[in-house]
Amino acid sequence: MTDITELFESLLAEHDSIDIAEAEFKRLIAEDSGLKEMYSDWCEAVGSTEKHGFFDFAEEYKDSRDSVWDSLTDYDE
Repeated sequence: MTDITELFESLLAEHDSIDIAEAEFKRLIAEDSGLKEMYSDWCEAVGSTEKHGFFDFAEEYKDSRDSVWDSLTDYDE
């Protein structure tokens, strides 16, 4: 996987809960040192900590998905 955010999005789509998706992600990086290094690099690039990087991305992703529905609702009114 070339872009770690694709993995994030895949996990979030697969799991209904951010907490469950984050737990699965942590399991994956514990098993794959290359993925952990990619995650560390991504966190550094976006200015996040490794402790909160996935959760921060998930919250922002969820908010952006919700805003799409909000804009469609605004259009209907």
